[in-house]
Amino acid sequence: MTTIPDREITEMELRRSTGERGYPMYVALRGIVYDVTSCPKWRTGLHEYLHFAGQDLTTAFADAPHLEEVFLHPCVKMVGRLKPTTSAEARPSSG
Repeated sequence: MTTIPDREITEMELRRSTGERGYPMYVALRGIVYDVTSCPKWRTGLHEYLHFAGQDLTTAFADAPHLEEVFLHPCVKMVGRLKPTTSAEARPSSG
């Protein structure tokens, strides 16, 4: 069994982690954030012309032609948990 690191990754940090401007490439699945920077299938920041780095793939994963075992490949690094968004964070500020 793999231990999930204690680190919490915010939605903003996930969205920023696209491989551009020196950031790593992160994706999330079922509340866990993974670094896919070293994975050949994510080399361009776009996986199979369908999914961009920096996204939560939980909803889209049901249509994937593979199982969650792909996240066990040596090039994938588990980095932490996706921090739940609170309603205050989800609302744009007024002012």
